[in-house]
Order: sequence, then structure tokens, then C-alpha cells
Amino acid sequence: MRLLLLCVGRSRAGAETELSLRYIERANAAGRAIGFPGVELRELDESRARRPQDRKSDEARAIFAALPPGSELVAFDETGKLLGSRDFSAHLGKRRDAGAPTLAFVIGGPDGLGAEVRDKAAFVLSFGPMTFPHQLARIMAAEQIYRAVTILSGHPYHRD
Repeated sequence: MRLLLLCVGRSRAGAETELSLRYIERANAAGRAIGFPGVELRELDESRARRPQDRKSDEARAIFAALPPGSELVAFDETGKLLGSRDFSAHLGKRRDAGAPTLAFVIGGPDGLGAEVRDKAAFVLSFGPMTFPHQLARIMAAEQIYRAVTILSGHPYHRD
């Protein structure tokens, strides 16, 4: 099962970008043996619309256009469900075992995700009620994907 990390907004060169890419590389290396051939990072441009609702709608259209056919959408949003790392890992394993071709994790832009994205998501996850900078959310998502892959493979990276 392919994993896609779809982010609204372009990252700038720097430590945050390097760290998120490092976790993606680690997930790619660890995941191949257990049915995750790769994690792909795709960045989408932020909307330039004036009103926040219009920006969310524009970005929703871009998100849906970027999804590969048959993708299952997982949205990161503050209104989503809180999961521990083991439960997140179990969810990835179940989707892989069910034959899902692609699991697409989506991080919205500065205004968040539009309701149409949350409504079409198979699952909505939250990092908690706090607001995090986009780059930090991207790092946390990449790290949790890596952690999930290591849990599924029996690697000792995760400790309870």
C-alpha cells in the first residue's frame, strides 16, 4: 500500500524540511519489507483567495485533484480523533491488509481543511486541540508514519 503525505503549502529549505524528509526516508527504508513500498510527499500551492472559506474551497479542489484513484483519505484536523502510536500503527496495518491501494494523509493550509475534505475523509485524526505550525505538523505526521511502520515491523524504535 502506497502512503501519500499531501500538504497544502510549500516547505522552505531548512531544518524542519530536512527533518520531515529524514523521517520519510526512514519510513521508505523500513516499510518496503512489510508492504509499504514508499511514502510520497506532495506539496500543493496555497490558495490566494481573499476569504478564508474561499481559500479552503480552492485548496479542497486541489487536494481532490491530487489524490490517486482509489485513495483513502486521512485528514489531519484539530476536530479529529486522538490516537496513540500503537493504534495509529494498527490502523495502517488494517488498511494495508484490507488491500487499500493508497492511504493519503492530508495536512491543510494556514486556514485548515474545508468541511468538504473532512466529510470525504475515511478517517480524521488530530494531533490535539492545540494549533501547530504547518512545518511542525508535517514533521509530526512523517514521524508518526515512520513510527507506525517500525511498530508493524517489530523494530525497537517505539517504546511503551
